[in-house]
Amino acid sequence: MITLRDLSRHLGLSVTQVSRALNGHSDVSEETRARVLQAAKDLKYHPNLSARKLVTGRSGMVGLVLPGKPVSPGDSFFVQMVAGLSAYFSRRERQFVLHIADGSGDIVDAYRRLIDGGGLDGFILLSPMVDDSRVAYLRQRKVPFVIHGRTVPAPDYPFFDIDNETVGHTLTRLLIERGHRRIAFLNGPRRHTFVEWRRDGYLRALAESGIAADPDLHLADEMTEGFGMIGGLRLMTSGAPPTAVICGNTLILKGLIQTLGALGLEVPRDVSVVAHDDALPGLRAAGFDPAVTVTRSPLEMSWQPLAEILLGHMDGQPVDGLQIWGPVEVIERGSIAEIMG
Repeated sequence: MITLRDLSRHLGLSVTQVSRALNGHSDVSEETRARVLQAAKDLKYHPNLSARKLVTGRSGMVGLVLPGKPVSPGDSFFVQMVAGLSAYFSRRERQFVLHIADGSGDIVDAYRRLIDGGGLDGFILLSPMVDDSRVAYLRQRKVPFVIHGRTVPAPDYPFFDIDNETVGHTLTRLLIERGHRRIAFLNGPRRHTFVEWRRDGYLRALAESGIAADPDLHLADEMTEGFGMIGGLRLMTSGAPPTAVICGNTLILKGLIQTLGALGLEVPRDVSVVAHDDALPGLRAAGFDPAVTVTRSPLEMSWQPLAEILLGHMDGQPVDGLQIWGPVEVIERGSIAEIMG
């Protein structure tokens, strides 16, 4: 079996240099890191995790904890997320662990057991919530983590996020600029911070245009096709239906489109529709008829930054350099009709 010392002799580098390159330390040049990784691949070097932990105090493993088994079609994004994260950590000689917690218990208990067992060096957190107990606990235990999103507007911990307040504002403005005044929003569950920020952007755009917000036009629930169908039915059969609807994701959009069709309504002739597009598997906003205007930020673009941010945090890099904003693209298509007068 090839050892770290064998790899060191082969490359003409010190054991320390090789070890730091394999472990992704920031003081190693990209040229040296690439050379070491290629040699490790060519010689089929595999790190001894037990030996690594004895020397460094780290296991070389990071984790993602899910609060129960994914059950809805929308959870297919977790499959992509896990596959992407695992691939990026593997390239950096880390092992990625998926842990499914008991959905009926306190999620913090799962983190407590994993930390006390000494098996994981850091965590990736998904779907941040208002007053998120996971963040509070990991900060208390001083365990490295990165979160996909934020729990507060200006956090002092590592994150990768998009500007969701701007997402809500942009989608609403697109409709207002075409003359719409009764604009509905099929949003996600209120417990998630990104949902609240999108709602804030929606309300800000309405206020800027002097449009009174109607609470009956903002519906919040799980971001599923079923919610799009039921929420759409509730909106369009009310006494004062909206002329336009914003969908929090393309699953909601798909359900809404089905309901509109069942009611004999057409987009954009009878109702205009826009959405936020996470580029979920098998759901293309451009594939609807007509193609739907969206703000777009593919979830797959978050895998590499999340992995790099967590490794940087574990390596002691300053937090302000580990707070990354992802891009959001605005794509205008044919799903908005203009209201004259």
